[in-house]
Amino acid sequence: MKTPILSFITVNYNGLKDTIELIESIFDVVHSIPYEIIVIDNASRNNDAETIQKQFGNRVITIRSNKNLGFAGGNSLGLEQAQGKYLFFINNDTIIQEDHLVELLQTFDQSDKIGGLSPKIRFAYSPCHIQYAGFTDLSAITLRNKSIGFDEIDHGQYNTPTTTPFLHGAAMIIKRNVIERIGFMSDIFFLYYEEMDWCTQIRRTGYELRYEPCQTIYHKESRSTGKTSKMQIFYLYRNRLLYAWRNLQGINRYLSITYLLSLAALKNSIHFCIKGQLSLAITIYKAIFAFIVLPHKMK
Repeated sequence: MKTPILSFITVNYNGLKDTIELIESIFDVVHSIPYEIIVIDNASRNNDAETIQKQFGNRVITIRSNKNLGFAGGNSLGLEQAQGKYLFFINNDTIIQEDHLVELLQTFDQSDKIGGLSPKIRFAYSPCHIQYAGFTDLSAITLRNKSIGFDEIDHGQYNTPTTTPFLHGAAMIIKRNVIERIGFMSDIFFLYYEEMDWCTQIRRTGYELRYEPCQTIYHKESRSTGKTSKMQIFYLYRNRLLYAWRNLQGINRYLSITYLLSLAALKNSIHFCIKGQLSLAITIYKAIFAFIVLPHKMK
């Protein structure tokens, strides 16, 4: 087998059906470049790694972790095995329907300053509206931003490549030499904000990030954590605070954390109480406490 140019790395957690559909879509569609597929089974209830290995043999590299390492930890485990010059971190609940990977990777030839990119992402289910066509930057204090094109019909209005402050964790390609320079994603986040933290580190090191619409990835959206589940609320809220601590500077850091601990927490908890979701309101304050007691060195 040729040495892979591109390493697909995907993390599976109780998502065997989706993972198999992703693998099959890659095999069916991608023929333009040598690649490898690495699946990390992140302590699924069943041994999904064994099932995948039986179905695909040595065409897929499977790694079974007996502990759920989270998004960053799982991907880092895959990185240890990857051989590609380019590392494609792709959610297991995505599918590929077209092969423009040569054109996509040629983006990196434009400048040594390009450290990573994300393709266009559309929702997998009809009417397949846009999910991601780049991000706006985070607001200074509230740490809010928008996914450009979100829920819009794709008329080609976002078919122009552009720089973006953040890549999308569902589909992002990073150059190996960038990772060798800045290190892996921080596994302190476990779930959510780890790719935003990573993108911030990449840009701080002097690289730029790109949105490249020549390739489209179709995303089934998150199934593993559930819609507004307690797990989702906990990690989103704790990790927004953690991101602020790690990445904001000077007075903005303290203003942002004060806002998140007070006004934002109160507003969101009242919202859940009005909807009769008291457990989600309580989860916000559990997330705040979890942030406060994190060892200082981890912040």
